[in-house]
Amino acid sequence: MSRKGHNGGINVGIYDIPASELIEAMAKDFEKEIEKPEFTEYVKTGASRERAPVRSDWWHIRLASILYRISKDGATGTESLRTYYGGKKNRGSKPHRFRKASGKIIRQALQELEKAGYLKKIKKGRDVTGKAQSFMLKKAKEVEKEAKENKAKKPVEKIKKSTEKSMEEKKVEEALKGDKPKQQKEGKKEKPEKNEQK
Repeated sequence: MSRKGHNGGINVGIYDIPASELIEAMAKDFEKEIEKPEFTEYVKTGASRERAPVRSDWWHIRLASILYRISKDGATGTESLRTYYGGKKNRGSKPHRFRKASGKIIRQALQELEKAGYLKKIKKGRDVTGKAQSFMLKKAKEVEKEAKENKAKKPVEKIKKSTEKSMEEKKVEEALKGDKPKQQKEGKKEKPEKNEQK
């Protein structure tokens, strides 16, 4: 939830920003900080998937997504995350069946986040650290700032486009006005030539 700050401004919270935008922003930082394993180039994320992920940065997006999920749901273990990231397996003519996500991928993702200081072990599984909370708040503020800047740029771009269009329309109108008298003069010149031939 967003709250009012000391200066009367609104403090942006982690959950005030769309999850997809926050996860993308976090993943960009993880690309610089955490190296992806070699198996990420060809492995599937679970038995329910038919192919490996298309995006090359899917590992860092999964790290950011797991961190966001634990921050939102509280202390979480591997099995509950396997269920969350699972899906229905296509069995052809047979009914689809739910399959959990790969435990290896989630387990290693949790270990990497723990090494980087974003997660800590507790009895119920793993929970976010103070470093993770401050990191997510920082990224949420950055995303909010970028969104405001983009909104401010849009009206300016619209005005520029409209002025460019009006200038182009004026040029076209002037060109058409300039062509009309020429066509009329040419028509007048052609008439006497026909009479001379007769």
